[in-house]
Amino acid sequence: MPLDELVITRAIMESYMDKFLGSLDSDVAIVGAGPAGLVCAYYLARGGARVAVYERKLSIGGGIWGGGAMFNQVVVQEEARGILDDMEVSYRPYERGEGYYVVDAVELSCALGLKAVRAGVKIFNLFTVVDVKVSGEEERVSGLVLSWTPVELGGLHVDPVTIGARYVVDGTGHDAEVAKVVQEKLGKELNTPTGKVVGERSMWADFGEKSVPQCTGEVYPGLFVIGMAATACYGTHRMGPVFGGMLLSGEKAARMILDRLKG
Repeated sequence: MPLDELVITRAIMESYMDKFLGSLDSDVAIVGAGPAGLVCAYYLARGGARVAVYERKLSIGGGIWGGGAMFNQVVVQEEARGILDDMEVSYRPYERGEGYYVVDAVELSCALGLKAVRAGVKIFNLFTVVDVKVSGEEERVSGLVLSWTPVELGGLHVDPVTIGARYVVDGTGHDAEVAKVVQEKLGKELNTPTGKVVGERSMWADFGEKSVPQCTGEVYPGLFVIGMAATACYGTHRMGPVFGGMLLSGEKAARMILDRLKG
């Protein structure tokens, strides 16, 4: 059977719009498809939530792909091994250190994305968040304002669009971009030691890994922070190419939000 170019175009555009319009008002909108964001999305969807993820780049996986110094292997510690099992990721213990597991960065990135999508998560790449939607007297975060990434990179004057969500999750990594929007555009205090995004501190893997799950939570009404965004908001230490804290952070945020949604 010959292929028709117009049918191909129609199939892409119609199916994409069905997916986008179906996610116009989600239970949870996650900004950033890095390790914490994808894990959070997976556990939320598995718990019955309607979840959309918006990623600025063309690819998902965040900082996983490059491993450490472009050696595409990463380390996950014992505490997060159960999440690797849930994601069906293969790993091997590192013989020179107890409780360290070596994971192929490519497999981990692909597995997190596949598990999330198969759980029902809708992932949209090439979207940049330029603002938040707020509602109520307290100006609670209740959605996102989105622009195409190429529009932002090109400096084009094109108005963005808005999506709604009962909760928004900032998984934008080191920059904590959504939290900064609340701080700078709304002029609101965050639930941090200074009321602002403190900024991450220098490398201390053990401290940093333990603090990421501890700092995961609601930083402003309707807005949760996970992963390196939590590190940046609360001013804890960076940890480098060890990813257990990222995975545990995503899982914790999912549990917290599911409790809210079911409450």
